[in-house]
Amino acid sequence: MEFKQLIFWFFATLLVFSAAMVVTVRNPVKAALFLVLSFVSAAGLWLLLQAEFLAIALVLVYVGAVMILFLFVVMMLDINIARLREGFGEYLPIGAIVAVLLVLELGIILGGERFGLTTLPEPAGLPADASNTRAIGKLLYSVYVYPFEIAGAILLVAIVAAIALTMRKRKDTRYIDPAAQMQVRREDRVRIVKMRAEKKQPQGDKP
Repeated sequence: MEFKQLIFWFFATLLVFSAAMVVTVRNPVKAALFLVLSFVSAAGLWLLLQAEFLAIALVLVYVGAVMILFLFVVMMLDINIARLREGFGEYLPIGAIVAVLLVLELGIILGGERFGLTTLPEPAGLPADASNTRAIGKLLYSVYVYPFEIAGAILLVAIVAAIALTMRKRKDTRYIDPAAQMQVRREDRVRIVKMRAEKKQPQGDKP
């Protein structure tokens, strides 16, 4: 077995193990940490496939930003773990069936010669100065330009909808108008009253 194959089986085994632990572990914080481990393992596999840009993007975006946000949310919320695990046994057979179907589909795709299907030719080796970022950019803005723009429009609509749902006015909350706050003068809020100074009486004297 070559060293490259050994590295592949190491990352693949680690990815499958961490993905299984995400589903089966009881503590949500540990589940999020195992999800981070699965992302790092997937990034290692992408490095073996000479997709350095995707691997770096996976680590920076998901591990460095999204999962940190998930950890903060999970640790700040008071999650009832016992209630969360109530329906695990009910959905276990359905999850097992879906997992078996996924394995069969991957077997059909990756093992095309055994099933009488045509397999894709092995990609040619890239030169040392090849840029994955440039190749992805050319594909996105030439071949996949319409799906890329449609995905961007869908994300924009989702962002606008999230802002609209968050910024709606509620009767039980106080609303502050920034324009009115900027127009406030000192005379409207503070009034200085002049009073005569009073003499302090000695302690021995009675009022």
